[in-house]
Amino acid sequence: MTGVTYLTVEGKQELERELDTLVNVRRPELAQKLAEAVSQGDLKENADYHDAKEQQAFVEGRIKYLENLLRSAVLIENDGASGVVGLGTRVTIVEEGFDEDEIYTIVGVAEANPSERKISNESPVGKALLGHKPGDKVRVTTPAGSVIFKIKSVD
Repeated sequence: MTGVTYLTVEGKQELERELDTLVNVRRPELAQKLAEAVSQGDLKENADYHDAKEQQAFVEGRIKYLENLLRSAVLIENDGASGVVGLGTRVTIVEEGFDEDEIYTIVGVAEANPSERKISNESPVGKALLGHKPGDKVRVTTPAGSVIFKIKSVD
């Protein structure tokens, strides 16, 4: 699965919104900021000019990255029917020795955001869970050591 960028429908929409904002809001704002800085004269020591150029370079790089990502991404859709952990599925697990459930959505690398409980299919936990079903126990080797998770449900 490496080398391919997988996106959920929601992830694709989020990246399209970001691209739209960069192209239609940030790019024109920075063009205006640059024009104003140029009108101030001497560009060598013009902090506004250098700041605007830096921001513009970042925005243009991000636009190019998002365009390439969206053009080549493989869309994943989860109809929840399989009952097996895969891309786009929501999985409820519990760590052996603990009572608290953890719920994660398995997504592609470009969409991973652990704070939103979205883990990459290439992360140690995501990779270990792939292909398993409710009731399975899965051993995951993490930087902190080996952990065993029991899969409670897959949506």
